Amino acid sequence: MRFFSDLSLSAAAAGFVAVLVGFTSSVAIVFQAAQAFGATPAQLTSWMWALGLGMGLCSAVPSLVLRKPVMVAWSTPGAAVLATAGLAGGFSMAEAVGAFMASAVLIVLAGATGWFERVMARIPMALASALLAGVLARFGLQAFTAAQTALPLVLAMLAAYLLARRLLPRYAVVVTLAVGVAVAAAQGRIAPGAVPFELARPVFTAPVFTFAAFVSLALPLFVVTMASQNLPGVAVMRATGYTMPVSRLVTMTGLATLVLAPFGGYALNFSAITAAICMGPEAHEDPDKRYTAAVACGVLYTVLGLFGAVIAGLLTAFPKELVAAIAGLALLGTIGGGLAAAVKDESHREAALITFLVTLSGVVLGGIGSAFWGVVAGSAALFVQQYGARKAGG
Repeated sequence: MRFFSDLSLSAAAAGFVAVLVGFTSSVAIVFQAAQAFGATPAQLTSWMWALGLGMGLCSAVPSLVLRKPVMVAWSTPGAAVLATAGLAGGFSMAEAVGAFMASAVLIVLAGATGWFERVMARIPMALASALLAGVLARFGLQAFTAAQTALPLVLAMLAAYLLARRLLPRYAVVVTLAVGVAVAAAQGRIAPGAVPFELARPVFTAPVFTFAAFVSLALPLFVVTMASQNLPGVAVMRATGYTMPVSRLVTMTGLATLVLAPFGGYALNFSAITAAICMGPEAHEDPDKRYTAAVACGVLYTVLGLFGAVIAGLLTAFPKELVAAIAGLALLGTIGGGLAAAVKDESHREAALITFLVTLSGVVLGGIGSAFWGVVAGSAALFVQQYGARKAGG
């Protein structure tokens, strides 16, 4: 099979790092969202089952078919919105499931009509690259701020990364992760808790559709998923040179969410951070073979879903500083490439820098994250500059 001949250790490691970063950085927010609707322990496990299978299959299957790295994740900002709105509105789990399904229908419509892809096609490459760099730069910063609480660990990982980039560039992330795990273990900082070794069981919740839940849960979930997740996800694809059938893939994520919503699959969408890990040169030197990293990531997500409690216990055993450091170091090349592409064209440079800085700021307005506002600010700046130039030229 071609997949196994294309697969490399660096690609498999990139898939693992993507799962490690994606899961540990936001699983607590997902738990909070579920608990806001009164989730039982069985329902919490069901959420992990639904999200793990959804992310895994929606990443692995299209990647194998297209031979391109398709990366799908849960909506982290969506979970944050749900956690807040769920507590404030006092919605039941059944009402929440109805809202998840309504949001999924809106996502399917956005993909099937093609309007989202048409909007993304109008964003200049310089702004898309700046958006990518802004989204990822925060993780780069966190890699070094982690040194405040774990200086030996971060220094050891940084030294390993620099040496590996010099001697074994293809396996730099693999070596860095191995050194980080070894140092953390030597310090006694890896301590998995006692977890039951059993398969996760899905729990079905019949949906209840209410207008209040649609307005308070479904619409905000749809908006933040499209603006704060799918938008930067497409920017990563474009900035890394991959042409994808965006509309069909958005429709796929909406349909998968619709099917899995009664079991806790509240929102599936394109990933940005983990996508950059699997789409970058650290995953594989050949862009045509980086799809194997996405497949590896998808397989691991599927296993996570099937053995939700076990995998959750193992992944959360890693110290947060190790996760921050490996994420930031693995993304250095992609951050640099994004910045270089953003400022390459002088006519787009200032608008791209505005996009980068607004995105990097992390500002949240109206419940919508900085990725969306970065594109809005950069597009406005570009319009003013080019419109004025055309007028002056005329």
